[in-house]
Amino acid sequence: MELSAADRAVFAGRSDRIDRARLDDLHCLGTYERKLPVNLQRMMENAYDWEHLPFVHPTSFGDIALVEQGSWGWRCKASLPGFAGSQFIELLVDAAKHYWATCVVEGFGQGVEIHTQATAVPEGGITVRVGFYLPQPPESEAQARFLLAALQQQYATLYDEDEQLMSGRQAAIALKSSGGHARPEAGTALGASSGFDKTCANIVSAGGGEMVLRFHEGRWLAHRATCPHLLGPLSGHEVADGRVTCPWHGYRFSLEDGHEEGGRCPALEIFGVAEDDRGRLVLQGPI
Repeated sequence: MELSAADRAVFAGRSDRIDRARLDDLHCLGTYERKLPVNLQRMMENAYDWEHLPFVHPTSFGDIALVEQGSWGWRCKASLPGFAGSQFIELLVDAAKHYWATCVVEGFGQGVEIHTQATAVPEGGITVRVGFYLPQPPESEAQARFLLAALQQQYATLYDEDEQLMSGRQAAIALKSSGGHARPEAGTALGASSGFDKTCANIVSAGGGEMVLRFHEGRWLAHRATCPHLLGPLSGHEVADGRVTCPWHGYRFSLEDGHEEGGRCPALEIFGVAEDDRGRLVLQGPI
């Protein structure tokens, strides 16, 4: 998605701070509450992470382009599936209070604000309380109930999808901190070649963690099962145009040299694999 000077001008002059006093001038439609089995650090990472929106939430977001970002939050231009035109979205963060406010500055739903408070709970995990605010009250009680139900359903779906991402990242970080991402050693036997399927991704253990073994363009190769960007899963995903794609952010890695298509993160290390005289596939050094 391309950005024009006019697109950037949509956000000109806007404050980088959440103005909670503005809520008195808006109509509170209702709330949505949810308990999540993750910690506050994962939740705040997720709030700042604009890049995941079209990939983790494809029914809610189409393409997206960043206008600006910082410790205060982010501003983006996004397209919505099934709708013409664009939506300009701003998300401001009060990181110390684990609070963020999302506002549709222009486009479909203009003026809608969604405020979220995340709170750790003693038994583990967190709760999120999401408030939906409109610039004007709905025309009727029936319309209010319809809008609230639609927003609650949308946020139930969003958090279903986000929970998978956050839980997956939390588990991957725990594995890495326990030494589960040590560099695999050359000479590691992966198993009998006859036990692997050349038509799909094969998951193997090496270096204390999982690797993906693939038969690509006439040869076996292996790579980590997690993305070097934010540890997203790279196992079980199809190869297209010689690249494997992370489902969390759409980063695409070449299976020839491991480089990410847009140069947005470190390369994915690709290892050669050879068959020994005992019919085993053995890990070689990096390609």
